[in-house]
Amino acid sequence: MEIKRLVYILIADLLLLVAGCQPGSFVKSGVKNSLKKTLILATTTSVYDSGLLEKLVADFEKKFGCGVKVVAVGSGEALKMGEMGDVDVLLVHSPEAERKFMKKGFGKERALVMRNYFVFLGPYSDPARVRGLPVTDCFRLIAKRKKTFVSRADGSGTHQRELRIWKEVGVTPCGSWYLKTGQGMGESLKVASEKQAYILSDRATYLTLKANLELQEISTEGSDLLNEYTVITVNPRRFPKVNYALAKKFYSFLLSQDVQSYIADFGKEEFGEALFLPPKGEEYK
Repeated sequence: MEIKRLVYILIADLLLLVAGCQPGSFVKSGVKNSLKKTLILATTTSVYDSGLLEKLVADFEKKFGCGVKVVAVGSGEALKMGEMGDVDVLLVHSPEAERKFMKKGFGKERALVMRNYFVFLGPYSDPARVRGLPVTDCFRLIAKRKKTFVSRADGSGTHQRELRIWKEVGVTPCGSWYLKTGQGMGESLKVASEKQAYILSDRATYLTLKANLELQEISTEGSDLLNEYTVITVNPRRFPKVNYALAKKFYSFLLSQDVQSYIADFGKEEFGEALFLPPKGEEYK
């Protein structure tokens, strides 16, 4: 496992250098440290794209004298990495998949870190005439009227939520009006803007890129749009070689009062509102 772990770190660095892939360039590789001083974090692209993670990782590395390797992928892919024991800790937003992950014993601890709301976006011309309607009505009418819809189609938390809404309205999306990008949130938003299409997005990434997008908010309310982010430590009993000691420190770090206060203020100065909200305080299931 330790050899595989080192190879994984080296491959992630090579991909970053050669292709500019999603693992963040701000992240210290950790290779210069011993493996025991390297934390491998798999996280959703929305947290990475928002810029929040850069500050949190830097503070964590400084506080604990370690290196952190961040792999920014969709939540589905991050959870698969956890199931293989290839990473130490996860920061994801796919509740149903997370519950299955925990039930199968892949995770040890799981806690709600922050929340915000998905936002449903579309062109200013609103060709489906759905602005202001509940998101379920938006989806139903867009399918009926065959107006262009962009899907990440990457197994991410956002994609899973989109599929849940389609299922709720009894629609199996297909055809030329339904475009699959297979890419992260940022790239998918750019495609939606270029194609003047509708898209479901996490709010943080949308606000970060809003100035460069020709999209407006179509629907922003309702329980269907609640978006919760959790931290999960990979179970050391299942995978003895994971760096559980550092994973547990990162877990506690994210839940600490100082970090929670920082999260609650992040984005206010630049966007006029926080990109993420603290947990409500209720038990998370």
